[in-house]
Amino acid sequence: MNLLVLGPGADPPISTDRGVSMIPTADRQAHAPDRSLLLMEQDALVARCSCWSTGTPILDERPAGVIGHYAAADAASGQALLDHACALLSSHGAATAVGPMDGSTWRRYRFVIERGNEPPFFLEPDNPDGWPSHWTTAGFTPVASYTSALNADLAVEDPRTAAALDRLRESGIAIRTFDPSRTTEELQRIFALSLAAFRRNFLYTPIGEEEFLAQYQAVLPHVSSETVLLAERGDRLVGFMFALPDLFERRRGGSVETIILKTIAVDPSVGGIGLGGVLMDLVQRKARALGFRRAIHALIHESNVSGRISARSAQTMRRYALFAKPL
Repeated sequence: MNLLVLGPGADPPISTDRGVSMIPTADRQAHAPDRSLLLMEQDALVARCSCWSTGTPILDERPAGVIGHYAAADAASGQALLDHACALLSSHGAATAVGPMDGSTWRRYRFVIERGNEPPFFLEPDNPDGWPSHWTTAGFTPVASYTSALNADLAVEDPRTAAALDRLRESGIAIRTFDPSRTTEELQRIFALSLAAFRRNFLYTPIGEEEFLAQYQAVLPHVSSETVLLAERGDRLVGFMFALPDLFERRRGGSVETIILKTIAVDPSVGGIGLGGVLMDLVQRKARALGFRRAIHALIHESNVSGRISARSAQTMRRYALFAKPL
C-alpha cells in the first residue's frame, strides 16, 4: 500500500473502483484540514481521511488532533490509514487523536454504533456498520456517547408546559416563531446565542458566522417558520428551537410525517426555569398541527440537559459514539 499526503490545493486524479470515493473538493476547501491522507493499493483508493492539528478542540487540557473525512474499503486498510493519521498528528504535537470529526463538532462527526430499527433521517451522520470496529482495532475507544430518540405520538403533550409558560411570562420571556422576512437577522441572532449556549459543550470550538449561516440557509427552504421558535426577553434572544422535516421519508417514497428536532439552545443566564422543555413541547405541538405524526430528537449528548427533557416524550432509537486514542 502507498500513502499520499495532500496539503491545500487541487486533488490528483485517483481511481475509486474499490468503493471509496475521494473527499469532496468543497469539503476539503471549506473545512481546511492541515493534511488529507489517501491510502492506495494498486493505484486504487482503499481508505482516506483528513487530519487537523491547528485550531482543534481541547481534551484533557491540551489541543487534540482530529481525524475526519473517513472512509475505508476494509478493516485492514482502515487500520493502516488510522496508524498513519495518528503518527502524523503525534508529530505535530497532539497528545490525543479524536474522531471521526470533520474538524469541528459544528460539522459531521460521530459514528452510528447501535442502529436500531429506524431508517436514517435527514442530516443524520451515517456510516457502514463495520467502520467503528476499524477504529477500535486501531486502538481507539469511545470518549463520548450520543443518542437520537423517537416520539412516536405527537398527540401526547407535556402537562408541565402551562405552568412553565407562566413562569417564563413572569420572567419577561416571550416566545414567537421565526420571521422569514428577516432571515439573515434572525440567523445572526441564532448564531450569537449558539456560541454562548454551546461554549461549554464537549470538544467545543467556535465556528465562523459565514459557515454557520450557510449551513442553515441551505435547509431553510424546507423548513416551516412555525417549527422554529425564538424565546426573547425584551430585544435579547435567550433561547431557540430549530426543527425541520425528515426529507428522507419522501426519498423513500412515502409522505413526510416526521419532524426532526435538530437544535435547541438556551442562554445560560435563564437556565433552570423550564424554557428548554417549553420550546421542545411547543414545537412538537406546532408540528402536529402541521400534520406531522412523529418527532425525532436528534443527536443528543447523553449528559446534556436536553436528554432529560427529551426523555419526557421520546425513547432512544439510535446510539452514536465519538472515539479517542492517546498518542
